[in-house]
Amino acid sequence: CDSRLPLTFTPAPAPAPARDQFQEELVIRPLHSGDIYASFQFRTLWDTDFLQERQKKVSHYRLFPKSLGQVLSKFSVRELHISFTQGFWRTMQWGQPFIPSPPGAELWVWFHHTVSDVDGNWKELTNVLSGIFCASLNFIDMTNTVQPSASFKPLGLGNATDHRFLRYATLPREIVCTENLTPWKKLLPCGSKAGLAVLMKSEKLFHSSFHSQAVHIRPICQDEQCTSKAWELRQTLNVVFDHYTSGQGKKEWSLFKMFSRTLTEACPLASSSKVYVDITDNPELFELSPATHLLSRAVVLGDRRTYSVYDLTRAETFGQLRSFNLLLRWKGDNMLRPLLHAERYVAGFGLQTGEIHTVIYNNHPYRAFPVLLMDSVPWYLQLYVHTLTVTSKSRDNKPSYIHYQPAKDRHRPHLLEMLIQLPPHSMTEVTVQFERALLKWTEYTPDPNHGFYVGSSVVSALVPSMVAMSTNFTQDQPLFSSFVPVKEESSYFVRVYTEPLLVNLPTPDFSMPYNVICLTCTVVAVGYGSFYNLLTRTFQVDEPSPPLAKRLANFIRRIRGVPLLA
Repeated sequence: CDSRLPLTFTPAPAPAPARDQFQEELVIRPLHSGDIYASFQFRTLWDTDFLQERQKKVSHYRLFPKSLGQVLSKFSVRELHISFTQGFWRTMQWGQPFIPSPPGAELWVWFHHTVSDVDGNWKELTNVLSGIFCASLNFIDMTNTVQPSASFKPLGLGNATDHRFLRYATLPREIVCTENLTPWKKLLPCGSKAGLAVLMKSEKLFHSSFHSQAVHIRPICQDEQCTSKAWELRQTLNVVFDHYTSGQGKKEWSLFKMFSRTLTEACPLASSSKVYVDITDNPELFELSPATHLLSRAVVLGDRRTYSVYDLTRAETFGQLRSFNLLLRWKGDNMLRPLLHAERYVAGFGLQTGEIHTVIYNNHPYRAFPVLLMDSVPWYLQLYVHTLTVTSKSRDNKPSYIHYQPAKDRHRPHLLEMLIQLPPHSMTEVTVQFERALLKWTEYTPDPNHGFYVGSSVVSALVPSMVAMSTNFTQDQPLFSSFVPVKEESSYFVRVYTEPLLVNLPTPDFSMPYNVICLTCTVVAVGYGSFYNLLTRTFQVDEPSPPLAKRLANFIRRIRGVPLLA
């Protein structure tokens, strides 16, 4: 009799669905100037709440970088946007970028309403981010930090109106190099080992007309009803290649020519990995190879665009060689003007007074629309607000809203915000006079004659759309068309940055201290040395020595034994 019980096996519970996901995209847009615009978009979604789970101290990180997660939790950050840009985006030649950014470094942060010491958190946050991205963000202090009252609304959940929890700062002189790109790539789940990030070769990216890398963190809804929320980390890298100046010509380009590499696989951790090529102007302007039957249509920046889609998660995309390389040949040329454009320059002569000119262009043929202009000017440029003038078509254009916060010497900069109505097909000019301050000699930079940089002006507007914008929320829409939420079908949001200014200040002759030191040391050495010798040297009378003939005669007489001569 067998008394053993039969073995029973309990099936293992199914693994819980992942609370985070990762997507990557590369958008290639041939520009009408003959240049190539490549935009990398990496998005990591995590279904968690750092602010509510601070007590539990979130410790398990899968795709979301732990360094940024700890920053969000420690400093109660609601939204964080940081960018590092080398070069200036030429709007008139290249059109509007997907995500704009000013030259240098830009950082703006929304803190949670529970933060009591916003300035303290802001200072500590800049120091921590400086270490994470190997940048000079520790130079951000209250002298270059402002609190905009109307600009830079939250891009994520909520519509905060208390701007006490908003901080904005720029470093227009920040130089972007490989030490900033390397930690940026390490935040990706696959790093630079697989996926689209393998194309990010430093010597190719920085040998370009424009390069910008950014990190955007915000809370978003995961569905249209917003029943579930998640934190979104979006890493973007935009680069413009000018093959004409690089000697490769404008008639043909490929992935290998741009990045010196080709794609061999998608990131294994990515749920979506795609390459989009803008073929809206095809076949009049260029020819694309290899061809694909996958097409995507989206309304981007008020224009309906068509894209060829290459899905890297499919094996047939790479072919038999297990390598994917795009090739494009130019056929013609065309030029389109953006609807909104802005530029800025300094006028005047001498080193005492000057004038800042900001010019805003509305190229829409028949629609007028308002724009919000924000200008942050350092304290050492003392603005004369009573000289502020706004003109459109040679007529005065009175702003409907003005917010001005005067500067405090060595404490905070000027902040000027204005809401201006732009007439159709017009040029609006904003001018204000200023006086240069004389700095202390310790406040000058090591190269003071190079000048002092003033950050870019920011122009924000809802530009009328040529086609109806889609307000429907879908997870399948491309990343490059879903960053800024669309709330109206008749307009789309655009933010334009002007050029940074380079202003000369009254500079003393720093070579004079060196000349004075050298002259003083020489006088002291000669005068004091002579006086010291007179006081310390012992003088004695030396008997004159006999002449040579007499000494020779005495030598001979000494040998002969004859008495010596007296």
